[in-house]
Amino acid sequence: MPDPRLATALAQKKFILAPGIFDMISAKIADAMGFTALYGTGYGTVSSYLGVADAGIATYTDMLARMSRYAQSCATPIIADADTGYGGLLNVRHTVQGYEAAGIAAIQIEDQELPKKCGHTPGRKVISTRDMCLKIEVALAARKSENFLIIARTDARTSLGPDEALARGRAYRRAGADVVFIESPETVDEMARIGQEIDAPLLANMADGGRTPILPAEQLQKLGFDIAIFPAIGFLAVAAAAERVYGHLLATGTSTGLAPHDSYGFARMCDLMGFQDVWDFEKQWARPE
Repeated sequence: MPDPRLATALAQKKFILAPGIFDMISAKIADAMGFTALYGTGYGTVSSYLGVADAGIATYTDMLARMSRYAQSCATPIIADADTGYGGLLNVRHTVQGYEAAGIAAIQIEDQELPKKCGHTPGRKVISTRDMCLKIEVALAARKSENFLIIARTDARTSLGPDEALARGRAYRRAGADVVFIESPETVDEMARIGQEIDAPLLANMADGGRTPILPAEQLQKLGFDIAIFPAIGFLAVAAAAERVYGHLLATGTSTGLAPHDSYGFARMCDLMGFQDVWDFEKQWARPE
């Protein structure tokens, strides 16, 4: 069942700051830090699992397996990227049922045509407002608990402009979406319009290197947003660190000489992965030869 703490925090008007997690190492690290929620990023998860672009290649089965693992292994509520719901209305129902049963707290469904693309890349096309509203209605009918939040995202801004994106956001709220997500506004003024013109809980996507200005949580809250996801912060940092240490190894032929902050430390990693439990179990059940 979905974790009710996310829905409760939203109802209590607590600002929700959610870092992107993209594999189980990032999930375990973020889970221990005290965030209200974690964001299962599609881009990062597809990249770490398949090593390909977030362009509609990963399937429902691929993503459910990984998002389920996040939910099972983390104490923090998970907001999960579910792309378009992986197809038509029947697919949306199946997706909602699968993600909710996995323990996900909120699911993000977008209005892109198939195959979908990352929200800060060019070439995105959207389905009709009516068709997306039907997806939202199906998602609401498919869920068992109102604690399982439906986040409706529109990608209309880039191709059709801010007015169309705002109109869709309002329509998606009328269709029953718990949270509205206008993807890739391009200025602070546009973000202010979202906060002023859409009467709904709002999600801001702080994608480093993307189309939207990166703003601190306090400013986002003042603009009217309720949730901020930072999907790329983790995998961009990990890629940079890996490039740095692999380059050092290639240049010097050794891992010595790296700065202390370049390594998490083997002992810490063993602790993060739960080796102490393994060792305690082996000690408990050891038998003399």
